[in-house]
Amino acid sequence: MNKLGRRDAPWGKVRGNWATLLLPIDSDDSIDFVRLGTEIDVLIAAQVDGIYSNGTAGEFHNQTEAEFDAIQQLLAQSCRAAGMPFVIGACQPDPRLALDRVRRAAALAPDGIQVILPDWWPLSNAEAVDFLVMAAEAAGAIPLILYNPPHAKRVLGPAELAAILEQVPQVVGVKLGDGDADWYAEARQHLADWAVYVPGHHLATGVREGVAAGAFSNVACLSPSGAQRWTELMLTDPEAARDIERRLCSFMDDHIVPFRRDHGYSNAALDKLLAAVGNWAPVGTRLRRPYRWIDEGWTEQLRQAARSLVPEIMGAP
Repeated sequence: MNKLGRRDAPWGKVRGNWATLLLPIDSDDSIDFVRLGTEIDVLIAAQVDGIYSNGTAGEFHNQTEAEFDAIQQLLAQSCRAAGMPFVIGACQPDPRLALDRVRRAAALAPDGIQVILPDWWPLSNAEAVDFLVMAAEAAGAIPLILYNPPHAKRVLGPAELAAILEQVPQVVGVKLGDGDADWYAEARQHLADWAVYVPGHHLATGVREGVAAGAFSNVACLSPSGAQRWTELMLTDPEAARDIERRLCSFMDDHIVPFRRDHGYSNAALDKLLAAVGNWAPVGTRLRRPYRWIDEGWTEQLRQAARSLVPEIMGAP
């Protein structure tokens, strides 16, 4: 039993430190696919456990269907050539568009497909099951991972998730926000049959609690290879990994979260800021309008703080 997930489980390949694909956006609001290709090459060279597309930080909510296809095709081509595991995010608040994305993603044979529940009106449990059954049919043999973020219309607890997921065996994992010791106890009780992906900067706690299979990681936004080193440390020196987590959370709470809490920036803006602080790829902080992005003038000050607090993460790109 690997603390970051059983290798023989249906989700065994999707474990550990997963780096998100961030969209380089030009001043005319177009996606720079040349820079995107460079970013993928850097992530592959960092030897992360896997790469995923079209999470919140990938701005899945603000792209055309043609752009969706071009992003996934580039990711799939690059990862297949390098033998790098990859997951495609087919997330879309509109269920019809989401199911179309799932079908097109499945044709690229990723290691998993991430979906969200339709989000205009909160679904009942029965409606959530029905949507996931349709998504499973669209995905064919590709396993699904449900993304239930803290800002979803319905944030499902471990017991609610288990009641839904046990009816759709093609869903093998769930990405979610974690909680306190009581939340972890509930997760151990109800979610043992699924891969659980916790917030990246809480991964050492998730592993210590015997719950986390990995993270679709905001820490990898800061440094893909640093996040990878930290993930591996969790298996060899969990106390050292927890010490890094405490300092990492201090960096996030004191230097990154205030941009959201006090100034109203989105999580995607924060993740792109982290990438600019890490300075590991030519992504930039710009988001697609109408969403606001954080000025890159903050990066040097924040880089110094990160190097001071978590040199283990910042030691190399």
